[in-house]
Amino acid sequence: MMNGSKILEGYVPEYDATVVTRILDAGGRIIGKSVCEDLCLSGSSFTCHKGPVHNPHDPTRSAGGSSGGSAALVAAGEVDMAIGGDQGGSIRLPACWCGVVGLKPTYGLVPYTGAIPIEISLDHLGPLARNVADCARLLQAIAGPDGLDSRHMLACPAGACFDEAIAGPGGFDRRQNQRGAYFDQLTADVHTKKVAIVMEGFANAESDVMQKVKDATAALAKSGITVDEVSIPEHADGVHIFQPVIEGAYETMIRGNGNGFGWNGFYSSSLQEALARGYKTHSQDMSATNKYMSVLGEYMRTHYNHIYYAKAQNLRRVLSAAYDEKLKHYDALIMPTIPFVAHKLPAENISFKGSAETTSRKSLA
Repeated sequence: MMNGSKILEGYVPEYDATVVTRILDAGGRIIGKSVCEDLCLSGSSFTCHKGPVHNPHDPTRSAGGSSGGSAALVAAGEVDMAIGGDQGGSIRLPACWCGVVGLKPTYGLVPYTGAIPIEISLDHLGPLARNVADCARLLQAIAGPDGLDSRHMLACPAGACFDEAIAGPGGFDRRQNQRGAYFDQLTADVHTKKVAIVMEGFANAESDVMQKVKDATAALAKSGITVDEVSIPEHADGVHIFQPVIEGAYETMIRGNGNGFGWNGFYSSSLQEALARGYKTHSQDMSATNKYMSVLGEYMRTHYNHIYYAKAQNLRRVLSAAYDEKLKHYDALIMPTIPFVAHKLPAENISFKGSAETTSRKSLA
């Protein structure tokens, strides 16, 4: 289990992740592991210690990150489905650039137990597949609390979601650790549904990206779904809110050796030891993105006491409330996953500065 990094080379966990167990219990067959970006900290696909991930549709271009390996394998037909992790787009971006379906589920819906944390308030696991039906099938197999990951309880205070899921139709079954009949809902009537195009989501979008989204919304309208346009001014602040929040990745994954502190869940002591050992012996092998994040995280901790992290976390609530207000009136909000097409992979001899600039620019676009 390398997590794309030389830091963890040779590490073998002593237990399976919850999602792995559930896939096997549901009759799935796991045929291998996909690569990801170095410690999953890049929106591009060239920082993995094993080498770049090439886009199956154009090998000269990025497959996206950080779950680029999963998306590329699905797009190439090597596997039917895959699992990815998402903190700032790491399922959605590679799904977009590889032309597959990727879902970042509701926070806490899919247990993170057995995956390597980046930032506790951002961590998600979710499915990738070539179509929505397979994506729903995989989500149905892996969703629901496992009693080990406190992210579910953070998302559902006082167990409200858990109780509702048990009581609701097609809800959570303690024996099967599943929640929601997602696949069955694909045949529901759509004529009463309303969706809204978020205009701010098209800022600086390339013309062909805009056209693809317009074509998709036209198809929705033709099927009987009501399509409107709305404005959410706060959306433009999202990237500025996200940047300080990622300081938590430094505290959790670097200083906290993958576990961090202060959350009520399962802590992998073997992972903590492996990361601590790797940081001491292979820190020079970290990608430019990870070195940049570590230096920035330490600088913000030393000089600003992570005050901007705290402010950003508070502003997340404001941003979420802006989306939630629109979702009172619409079933879904539509915008491009990312406003530009897959970029060219950089040269193998790219400089440290060029690598940091490329990954930072693409990750935060």
